[in-house]
Amino acid sequence: MKTVTIALIGSGFAAEFHAKAYSSVSGIEVKIKYVVNRNLDKARNLAVKWKIPYVTSSYADVLRDPEVDVVDIVLPPSLHLTYARQAMEAGKHVVCEKPLTGYFGRSGDTEPIGVNVSKEAMYEALLREITSARQWIQNSPKNFFYAENYLYAPGIMRMADILRKKGSKILYMKGECGIRGSTSPVAGHWSQTGGGALIRLGCHTIAGMLWLKQQEASARGEIVSVQSISADTGRISGTISPHERRHLTAAPMDVEEFAAVTITFSDGSKAVSLSSDSMLGGIQNRIEVYTNDSAMQCNITPSNNLQTYFLDQDRLEDVYISEQLKEKTGWNQALVAEEVLRGYRDQFQDFVECIAYDRDPVSGIELASETIRLVYAAYVSAEAGCRVSFDEKGRMLQIRQS
Repeated sequence: MKTVTIALIGSGFAAEFHAKAYSSVSGIEVKIKYVVNRNLDKARNLAVKWKIPYVTSSYADVLRDPEVDVVDIVLPPSLHLTYARQAMEAGKHVVCEKPLTGYFGRSGDTEPIGVNVSKEAMYEALLREITSARQWIQNSPKNFFYAENYLYAPGIMRMADILRKKGSKILYMKGECGIRGSTSPVAGHWSQTGGGALIRLGCHTIAGMLWLKQQEASARGEIVSVQSISADTGRISGTISPHERRHLTAAPMDVEEFAAVTITFSDGSKAVSLSSDSMLGGIQNRIEVYTNDSAMQCNITPSNNLQTYFLDQDRLEDVYISEQLKEKTGWNQALVAEEVLRGYRDQFQDFVECIAYDRDPVSGIELASETIRLVYAAYVSAEAGCRVSFDEKGRMLQIRQS
């Protein structure tokens, strides 16, 4: 069997997770050949750690290399579809980090766009972009892989397996993803990230619940779509003093720090997504599912298989407890096998097997495009203070009072 050869495009936080997950793939030979980044020093640091032989700032050189099978895009969201299209036109498979895309501004927009550009105008522009992207992706002989790790978390996969076997009817789901803010210096700017906590964090829970609902509907021989969405968003930290917000890293300029989204499906069932950049205590990832005959609660993080207690932080500088958990004293729930529990290992196992055995991934363009469409519909709802409903093609039918 041919070795699957990968080029990592980007060398930030997500690239580290990807590199580690590729090293865990079994049964198929995997080689990361390149790290591509304009900051060559940063790229070299990742390359040295994971024994990646080549570092370059030239994306074109990578696309011309016939040995490269997969381009793994771990760049800011504004670059995702541009880089993905170039790769697929060059005959490469694509792994694309979440979110698929977003609205990052157009010529003539008044800055800051998160305040001055209508969310309905953003939604319409986004809908055109993802419709075009789906077309050129579907016309390509290569695979498009959407790196949504929630789907591959063992707890979520197990819930899906139970739903398929038992045939239960989902009545209500709740997903929550929270942290004390992003490590990215541009996370507070809509023009760089396409939104705030909702697009960065809420896209995980929305995608996970959409996928679980699809698994339920398929097992029951039903067709279920999203009928409507309502949302509330806000910037919270501006209401407290600089001293009071010293433990938070979020610095929103024109993006939200909090989002509560309610999705209503065509069968009347509901899903609620909560996302926040004002949550201390380390990363929080969970989904709860309530059916006609069962209840399932999946805590992706934090897990409780290792509890730690420290009186001080001496020599703990290089000890990782949890993402965005700076203080390590007292009792904490240390993350164990994070790449497994958060789904990264099985995600890349699936992607590599799809390339080797020519099959479709669990997470692809359909989920990617539907997730970002709903994220932006939620932005429309929050701005208008109204519920948004859709037709079967995802077009907004009406905006009405919730």
